[in-house]
Amino acid sequence: MRSTRVLTRKWPDQPHWEFDAVRLGVDALGHWVGVPTGTWLSKPDKGFTAWADHVVLLPHDAWWVATIYGTDPDRPVDIYVDVTTPVAWTDDESEVRCVDLDLDVIRETDGRIWVDDEDEFELHQVQLGYPEGVIQAARVSCQEVFEAMANGEPPFDGSALRWIEKLRAAGR
Repeated sequence: MRSTRVLTRKWPDQPHWEFDAVRLGVDALGHWVGVPTGTWLSKPDKGFTAWADHVVLLPHDAWWVATIYGTDPDRPVDIYVDVTTPVAWTDDESEVRCVDLDLDVIRETDGRIWVDDEDEFELHQVQLGYPEGVIQAARVSCQEVFEAMANGEPPFDGSALRWIEKLRAAGR
Protein backbone atom coordinates (compact mmCIF):
# COMPACT_ATOMS: atom_id res chain seq x y z
CA MET A 1 0.00 0.00 0.00
CA ARG A 2 1.13 3.52 -0.76
CA SER A 3 2.00 6.07 1.86
CA THR A 4 0.83 9.67 2.10
CA ARG A 5 2.39 12.48 4.12
CA VAL A 6 -0.32 14.35 6.05
CA LEU A 7 0.61 17.95 6.84
CA THR A 8 -1.60 20.16 8.93
CA ARG A 9 -0.69 23.80 9.15
CA LYS A 10 -1.64 26.78 11.31
CA TRP A 11 -2.93 29.94 9.66
CA PRO A 12 -1.81 30.96 7.17
CA ASP A 13 0.92 28.36 6.47
CA GLN A 14 2.91 27.61 9.62
CA PRO A 15 3.99 24.05 10.53
CA HIS A 16 1.65 22.06 12.78
CA TRP A 17 1.03 18.29 13.07
CA GLU A 18 2.45 15.96 10.42
CA PHE A 19 2.76 12.22 9.96
CA ASP A 20 2.94 9.44 7.37
CA ALA A 21 -0.19 7.40 6.78
CA VAL A 22 -1.10 4.32 4.78
CA ARG A 23 -3.49 4.91 1.85
CA LEU A 24 -6.52 2.66 2.42
CA GLY A 25 -9.02 3.80 -0.20
CA VAL A 26 -11.60 6.32 -1.31
CA ASP A 27 -15.37 6.32 -0.91
CA ALA A 28 -18.21 8.82 -1.20
CA LEU A 29 -17.01 10.59 1.97
CA GLY A 30 -13.39 11.06 0.98
CA HIS A 31 -9.93 9.53 1.18
CA TRP A 32 -9.20 7.17 4.05
CA VAL A 33 -5.67 6.79 5.43
CA GLY A 34 -4.50 4.59 8.26
CA VAL A 35 -2.16 5.32 11.15
CA PRO A 36 -0.88 2.11 12.71
CA THR A 37 0.23 1.83 16.31
CA GLY A 38 3.84 3.02 16.55
CA THR A 39 3.56 5.77 13.92
CA TRP A 40 5.44 8.98 14.82
CA LEU A 41 3.25 12.12 14.81
CA SER A 42 4.99 15.43 15.37
CA LYS A 43 4.77 19.20 15.31
CA PRO A 44 7.57 21.72 15.82
CA ASP A 45 7.52 21.65 19.62
CA LYS A 46 6.57 18.03 20.37
CA GLY A 47 5.72 14.59 19.08
CA PHE A 48 4.44 11.21 20.14
CA THR A 49 4.06 7.65 18.96
CA ALA A 50 0.51 6.50 18.16
CA TRP A 51 -0.53 4.04 20.85
CA ALA A 52 -3.65 2.78 19.03
CA ASP A 53 -4.47 2.03 15.40
CA HIS A 54 -6.70 4.68 13.86
CA VAL A 55 -7.91 6.01 10.54
CA VAL A 56 -8.17 9.53 9.21
CA LEU A 57 -10.91 10.64 6.84
CA LEU A 58 -9.82 13.41 4.49
CA PRO A 59 -13.16 14.56 3.04
CA HIS A 60 -13.56 15.42 -0.64
CA ASP A 61 -14.83 18.93 0.06
CA ALA A 62 -15.47 19.73 3.71
CA TRP A 63 -14.01 22.01 6.34
CA TRP A 64 -12.87 19.21 8.67
CA VAL A 65 -10.67 16.14 9.02
CA ALA A 66 -11.79 13.21 11.20
CA THR A 67 -9.57 10.88 13.20
CA ILE A 68 -11.50 7.75 14.13
CA TYR A 69 -10.35 5.10 16.57
CA GLY A 70 -11.71 1.58 16.79
CA THR A 71 -12.48 -0.36 19.91
CA ASP A 72 -8.88 -0.57 21.14
CA PRO A 73 -8.99 -0.23 24.94
CA ASP A 74 -5.97 2.11 24.75
CA ARG A 75 -7.66 4.62 22.41
CA PRO A 76 -7.59 8.19 23.70
CA VAL A 77 -11.08 9.03 22.34
CA ASP A 78 -13.56 7.48 19.90
CA ILE A 79 -13.52 10.33 17.37
CA TYR A 80 -11.51 13.54 17.10
CA VAL A 81 -12.52 15.98 14.36
CA ASP A 82 -10.31 18.94 13.56
CA VAL A 83 -12.10 21.83 11.88
CA THR A 84 -9.79 22.74 8.98
CA THR A 85 -9.72 24.26 5.56
CA PRO A 86 -10.60 21.74 2.84
CA VAL A 87 -7.72 19.37 2.14
CA ALA A 88 -5.45 19.88 -0.88
CA TRP A 89 -3.55 17.01 -2.48
CA THR A 90 -0.33 17.12 -4.46
CA ASP A 91 -0.71 15.92 -8.05
CA ASP A 92 0.84 12.54 -7.26
CA GLU A 93 -1.17 12.25 -4.00
CA SER A 94 2.01 11.70 -1.99
CA GLU A 95 1.09 14.60 0.28
CA VAL A 96 -2.08 16.23 1.57
CA ARG A 97 -2.36 19.56 3.39
CA CYS A 98 -4.95 21.53 5.30
CA VAL A 99 -4.95 24.42 7.75
CA ASP A 100 -6.13 23.65 11.28
CA LEU A 101 -8.67 26.25 12.47
CA ASP A 102 -8.47 25.38 16.18
CA LEU A 103 -12.01 24.08 16.77
CA ASP A 104 -12.27 20.36 17.54
CA VAL A 105 -15.34 18.16 17.95
CA ILE A 106 -14.58 15.19 20.18
CA ARG A 107 -16.53 12.06 21.12
CA GLU A 108 -15.10 10.54 24.27
CA THR A 109 -15.03 6.79 24.90
CA ASP A 110 -18.02 7.27 27.23
CA GLY A 111 -20.06 8.80 24.36
CA ARG A 112 -19.88 12.43 25.53
CA ILE A 113 -19.55 14.90 22.62
CA TRP A 114 -18.04 18.33 23.09
CA VAL A 115 -16.28 21.18 21.28
CA ASP A 116 -12.71 22.03 22.28
CA ASP A 117 -10.54 25.11 21.74
CA GLU A 118 -13.29 27.68 21.23
CA ASP A 119 -11.12 30.15 23.18
CA GLU A 120 -8.15 29.49 20.90
CA PHE A 121 -10.38 30.01 17.84
CA GLU A 122 -11.55 33.39 19.17
CA LEU A 123 -7.98 34.45 19.99
CA HIS A 124 -6.56 33.37 16.62
CA GLN A 125 -9.22 35.28 14.73
CA VAL A 126 -7.46 38.42 15.98
CA GLN A 127 -3.85 37.24 16.38
CA LEU A 128 -3.63 35.37 13.07
CA GLY A 129 -6.14 37.47 11.12
CA TYR A 130 -8.58 34.80 9.98
CA PRO A 131 -10.68 36.20 7.11
CA GLU A 132 -14.42 36.53 7.81
CA GLY A 133 -15.25 33.79 5.27
CA VAL A 134 -12.90 31.37 7.03
CA ILE A 135 -14.40 32.22 10.42
CA GLN A 136 -17.94 31.59 9.16
CA ALA A 137 -17.00 28.36 7.37
CA ALA A 138 -15.28 27.05 10.52
CA ARG A 139 -18.28 27.86 12.73
CA VAL A 140 -20.75 26.24 10.32
CA SER A 141 -18.53 23.18 9.91
CA CYS A 142 -18.13 22.78 13.68
CA GLN A 143 -21.91 22.87 14.19
CA GLU A 144 -22.56 20.44 11.32
CA VAL A 145 -19.98 17.96 12.60
CA PHE A 146 -21.34 18.19 16.15
CA GLU A 147 -24.89 17.49 14.94
CA ALA A 148 -23.79 14.66 12.62
CA MET A 149 -21.85 13.06 15.46
CA ALA A 150 -24.77 13.44 17.90
CA ASN A 151 -27.16 11.94 15.32
CA GLY A 152 -24.84 9.03 14.48
CA GLU A 153 -24.53 9.97 10.82
CA PRO A 154 -21.68 8.61 8.64
CA PRO A 155 -18.80 8.57 9.21
CA PHE A 156 -19.64 8.89 12.91
CA ASP A 157 -21.94 5.85 13.00
CA GLY A 158 -19.40 3.04 13.37
CA SER A 159 -19.08 2.44 9.63
CA ALA A 160 -15.46 3.62 9.70
CA LEU A 161 -14.47 0.50 11.64
CA ARG A 162 -14.16 -1.35 8.32
CA TRP A 163 -11.28 0.97 7.42
CA ILE A 164 -9.51 0.14 10.69
CA GLU A 165 -9.91 -3.55 9.88
CA LYS A 166 -8.42 -2.88 6.43
CA LEU A 167 -5.47 -1.12 8.09
CA ARG A 168 -4.89 -4.04 10.44
CA ALA A 169 -5.18 -6.57 7.60
CA ALA A 170 -2.58 -4.64 5.61
CA GLY A 171 -0.16 -4.87 8.53
CA ARG A 172 -0.32 -8.63 8.75
